[in-house]
Amino acid sequence: MPAPILTRRGLARFALALGVALLAACAMRPTATDTLPPPIVFVHGNGDNAGVWLTTLWRFESNGWPRERLHAVDLPYPLARDADDKPQPGRGSADEAMAQLSSEVERVLKASGAAKVVLVGNSRGGLVIRHYVAHGGGAGKVSHAILGGTPNHGVWADARLRPTSEFNGRGPLLTKLNNQGGSGIEVTPGVRWMTIRSDNNDKYAQPDGAFLGAPGKPTGVGYDGPELKGAENVVLAGIDHRETSFSAAAFENTYRFITGRAPQQRGIVAEPRVMLSGRVSGLGVDNRQGDEANNLALAGATLEVHAVDAATGMRLGESLLRQPIGADGRWGPVAATSKTALEFVVAAPGYASTHVYRSPFARSSNIVQLRAERIAAADRDAAAVVTLTRPRGYFGIPRDVVELDTMSPPPGIPAGVAGVSTARVRFPDAAPRSVPARFNGERIVGRSWPTADNHVVLIELTD
Repeated sequence: MPAPILTRRGLARFALALGVALLAACAMRPTATDTLPPPIVFVHGNGDNAGVWLTTLWRFESNGWPRERLHAVDLPYPLARDADDKPQPGRGSADEAMAQLSSEVERVLKASGAAKVVLVGNSRGGLVIRHYVAHGGGAGKVSHAILGGTPNHGVWADARLRPTSEFNGRGPLLTKLNNQGGSGIEVTPGVRWMTIRSDNNDKYAQPDGAFLGAPGKPTGVGYDGPELKGAENVVLAGIDHRETSFSAAAFENTYRFITGRAPQQRGIVAEPRVMLSGRVSGLGVDNRQGDEANNLALAGATLEVHAVDAATGMRLGESLLRQPIGADGRWGPVAATSKTALEFVVAAPGYASTHVYRSPFARSSNIVQLRAERIAAADRDAAAVVTLTRPRGYFGIPRDVVELDTMSPPPGIPAGVAGVSTARVRFPDAAPRSVPARFNGERIVGRSWPTADNHVVLIELTD
């Protein structure tokens, strides 16, 4: 069969398509003069998991960073103890977190063959990094350390309030970290340090104790609490505590600090087809008691993944995946397109059927972390409850446009400093219905499910 003859219009279309493809290829890989980028290990904050770094990893990938050189760690017990020197069920100490980071760094160095890694931490994750570099043998294995919103001088500084907490600026951990050699330098030599903070919108860097439940009482900490003497200190106006790490502006500064140049783009380059996987975890001590989050594998759970109509939240056809969760907690992979809205359903003994509605995933990821939930005591009398959650930031009024169902903003989001990451609507009717949610430019439509039948519904934002 002879080859088709291109018309002038066809040739023009072909040339345009080729140009777009070449531009995309340039954005996706380093130039010929670049050396192989260093491996980066990302460390989440208090109560979080590796999944919070999803969009940050996508931004690095979109600027040519090899996917296999981007690693986000899951701390098994991500919540800090009230008193770091006393065991507390379901919570981890500073030394335990340091040892877990050390193990991950060794694994990454061995797998990559690199001499050093870059460490990037959000909030408590930055304290873990500082502790590892100063006291865990990390100084010779780390080239750069970037700390977003880390309470480097405490969330409070009062020796009478939880005196041995990691978050007390006058506690033993921060006192030791902030007095290294008595030279007025608060960072460990041999590593390049950068901090990123908000000007005044970080709930954990406030001179007033309102977010500690003590309005009007001084915390002893200022807006500049995350800064460190001896580091490059970056201030970004208006961002909240989590956005110090997960926003496009934080990425741009992080990329520039590591590479010495600006990224080609702050946005995310979509892939036509995506492969998704992750881990399933639960709540409580070894998933048996209490409601504190952990990152332990929830073996025995079952996961379903459904494609849904982006306009209604209704399921489209058969499930994309139905899988029992094994001892490692891993699920997937599942294939989708970057235009497919998804519903994840986790079911496990002792938990509610947890429905999580998500926007289409722009790129592949192996850190789509899911957590089984239980119905909150305050919600058991409601016919149905839908919660909007923003893992990578907080809701700020009037800074943000936040809508859930017909409410804009939903109840429970105060004006002023951005400090709330969830909003909840209770429905008097158990009949399933579409529930639209919006946060600035992102819109997701989920479905309500009856509380009486043991369902929890989350609409989880990507932004």
